[in-house]
Amino acid sequence: MKGLAMNSLPRVALGVLAAACGFASAVAVAQPYDPSQPLTRAQVRADLIEWRQAGYDPLDWIDYPENAQRAGAIVAQRRAARGGAGYGAPAGQMQ
Repeated sequence: MKGLAMNSLPRVALGVLAAACGFASAVAVAQPYDPSQPLTRAQVRADLIEWRQAGYDPLDWIDYPENAQRAGAIVAQRRAARGGAGYGAPAGQMQ
């Protein structure tokens, strides 16, 4: 039994790593980012508020990455409906 747990641990770790990389790349492609203009603290906070309004809970480790992917899709849909507004849109304009 001990050997089975040790063999499956690297597979689980690899799966978590692959899911995290896939999520990070999907978010990066979905949102335009201009490295010459870094995000302000207010933009980051507005983005987090938008994600939380879409149902993302950063403390929910049990349902990760599904909850992040679902919230990311909702945020992308809302931004597309607003006309493609990227990071840092004022929180009052969020749906």
